[in-house]
Amino acid sequence: MESKIWKIDTTHSNIGFKIKHMMFTNVKGNFNSYSASVEMPESNFEKAKLTFEADTSSINTNNADRDNHLKSVDFFDAEQFPTVKFESTNIAKKSDNEYAVTGNLTMHGVTQPVTLNAEYSGLMKDPWGNTKLALSLEGKVNRKDWGLNWNSALESGGVLVSENVNFDIETQFS
Repeated sequence: MESKIWKIDTTHSNIGFKIKHMMFTNVKGNFNSYSASVEMPESNFEKAKLTFEADTSSINTNNADRDNHLKSVDFFDAEQFPTVKFESTNIAKKSDNEYAVTGNLTMHGVTQPVTLNAEYSGLMKDPWGNTKLALSLEGKVNRKDWGLNWNSALESGGVLVSENVNFDIETQFS
């Protein structure tokens, strides 16, 4: 069975995340420069292989000062570690269109296994006859597992930046 390699359509995708700030609000962000592919035999998503790579210097939280801090040695150290990478190792069906995608996430020079919840919407033809693949992914990681340890204590208790980072990823491939 021959596999097809699907390339991400960045105009219809968003590689997003959110993290608690000051223990009570969420700050959202994304990566502006990235690539991803899904290699899949026919429409068998359980046999697919997902790969993803983002340029850490393209992080965008709509605040230049915060973005520069995230690129610094306090967080991503974008100069020394210019990419975040993910490569799937297993995809398991949970229900109709819900899957668990397990793989290796590499950032800040550290590789750790993660499992993301995925909604595979299948294949669909657009109005111009092009077949598309849609995939939503979400999950949570502890940033300290990748050596992203910087924080600041708050006078009222707690810390400035949560350890947990939540992924909110919407993708379309063609």
